[in-house]
This record gives sequence, C-alpha cells and structure tokens, in this order.
Amino acid sequence: MSAVEKRSVTIRGHRTSYSLEKPFYDDLVAIAAASGLTLAALVAEIDGSRPRDTNLSSALRLYVLAWAKRSID
Repeated sequence: MSAVEKRSVTIRGHRTSYSLEKPFYDDLVAIAAASGLTLAALVAEIDGSRPRDTNLSSALRLYVLAWAKRSID
C-alpha cells in the first residue's frame, strides 16, 4: 500500500493542505489534465462543492472514486 503524502495548495488565497496516497494523487492529476484544469483549480472546485463536515482529503478521494466509477459505466 502507498504511503500517505501531505501536499499544500492555495485555494482562494488561503493556504491549506491535504494528504493522499500516491495512486489517488496520480489520478487527481490525470483528471485535472483531462478536464483542462490545473491541479490547484480542480482541488479548489472540489473544495467548493464538498460538505463542510467532510475534510478536503476525504473529498478528494471520493471525487477520484466517483470519476473512476463513471469511467466504468
């Protein structure tokens, strides 16, 4: 299993961090590229749509999972 890596990003002028395993991070980078977005823009988009009681790292993982499921269907 991949180790969790902590990364930092600036969202709407606010510096924050998230922790993801490498496979999730790699998929997030690929999703951003396929969507024509920078990674920071995609993370900001996900951050803006997540429920406030969900942490950013969990929201990113769930986004990647939902993207993967849509690709299978």
